[in-house]
Amino acid sequence: MNFSSRQLHAFLLVARHRSFTRAAHALFITPSGLSVLIKELETQLGFRLFDRTTRHVVPTSYGSEMLPLVQKTLSELETATARIGRSATRASQSLALGAPPLISANVLPQAIKEFREYYPELRIRLFDGIQSEILQMVESGKLDMGLGVFGATPGIRRTPFFRFSLMVIRADNDAAAHRASATWSSLQGETMISLPASSPIQKMVDKHLTKAGVVCRNAAVVNLLDTQIAMVEAGEGIAVIPAFGLAAVRNRHVVMSRLVSPVVNLDFFQISDRGKTLPSGANEFTAFLKSYISRWAGRSNAL
Repeated sequence: MNFSSRQLHAFLLVARHRSFTRAAHALFITPSGLSVLIKELETQLGFRLFDRTTRHVVPTSYGSEMLPLVQKTLSELETATARIGRSATRASQSLALGAPPLISANVLPQAIKEFREYYPELRIRLFDGIQSEILQMVESGKLDMGLGVFGATPGIRRTPFFRFSLMVIRADNDAAAHRASATWSSLQGETMISLPASSPIQKMVDKHLTKAGVVCRNAAVVNLLDTQIAMVEAGEGIAVIPAFGLAAVRNRHVVMSRLVSPVVNLDFFQISDRGKTLPSGANEFTAFLKSYISRWAGRSNAL
């Protein structure tokens, strides 16, 4: 048998109101339309549900037996539908975001906290990982969006997020550190803490060192910007990093100088799956995060 919830609701309302007219009004259909629903249900069941006179509509003995079963079925259906609806609403207001460790540790926690004051219903789940992991997780649907330095990738929507300049960082006890700017040529002969050669950031740094004819001594190669900064703070060398590293540098004995002649910009992107719509609230969070970053990066000439 193939009962519809509309048929069962019609039966329940007629039994409750003892009137086709009042039940039809409650179901927002005509009495004749309601009669059709009851007739279809009786045909499927093979027995009458109501005895009808000009004055009264009462359930038959079969109808009375059916009544508690229908009440229970509809109640359970409504409860389950409400529960699933709440789960779906929560899922649609959840944003899975991936970002590099430096941004995840030094920018996003406070930004998420402040954003929650304006948009408390959006739950943001943060994944901190390297660029390749973030890209793979966006492609597989495990992340709604990612932030970082990404190249063009088929199937991935890549939206410019911020443009940061490259900076040189030195230990705070270095007399050369306290300069607003430094030229690429001034790095000649310096001891350099680098990222792996495969890193998009390091590729850009190496490209402009070569263009300037600058040769540095390699002190160490590390995987993370935070480690670069810590090594510089310890006096192990200098490093060239994007200006978004300012978020971490502020808490260390390290000074940043903007590299000039030429000024080199690094684009920071937001990525997402081209075939998917971002969850509700994602665009609001993106706009807020841009404003949040501008508070400290803009004032420090880091953009």
